[in-house]
Amino acid sequence: MSDSALRQDIIDELDFEPSIDAADIGVAVENGIVTLSGHVATYAQKLAAEKVVRRVKGVKGIAEEIEVRPAGTHRTADDEIAKRAVDSINWSTSIPDGAVQVTVQQGHITLRGEVGWWYQQTAAADAVKGLAGVTAVSNHIDIKPRASAGDVRKRIEEAFKRNAEVEAQEITVDVLADGKVRLEGKVKLWSERRAAERAAWSAPGVKSVEDRITVG
Repeated sequence: MSDSALRQDIIDELDFEPSIDAADIGVAVENGIVTLSGHVATYAQKLAAEKVVRRVKGVKGIAEEIEVRPAGTHRTADDEIAKRAVDSINWSTSIPDGAVQVTVQQGHITLRGEVGWWYQQTAAADAVKGLAGVTAVSNHIDIKPRASAGDVRKRIEEAFKRNAEVEAQEITVDVLADGKVRLEGKVKLWSERRAAERAAWSAPGVKSVEDRITVG
């Protein structure tokens, strides 16, 4: 697929997505690498735009440079954003009570604390990313390792085998120090690579995933 055809597919997909106002999003493509620029009204739209582009066939990589510019002249105060963020986290049944601390500066939320699983770490970010006035979210919540390296590798490899999107035999898994997982190999589609990442993150104690899987 040519870069111009891929660019048009991305523009069409962004316009098709009802959760995004794509009027001010710019799209450039070079050798399958997509650069997104411009601005949107909410942080949730910024995340949604990247997610939409990832699902377009032919995308090899994304450079995301979209700014968040809240609509209107009135901006939500940091203390109000912080209060709403704390409430949203407390209401989530996925996050242990008292595990996450919130700070806000100029609409930028920073999350800190300790949890046992990656899904709990991501649940905290999901709980606050859609709040009014939020311009960015930095997730510094730590994940406590609760399993041996061998157990983590086994769980990831078994997850690959269960996942219809992943060609398990084409991917190798290395579990490194301090909860880091390295994935290597080659897949045919970007969606396969993302599915492999999700499977790796689903193992207990995983703190980071280094994805060296190539698409092509």
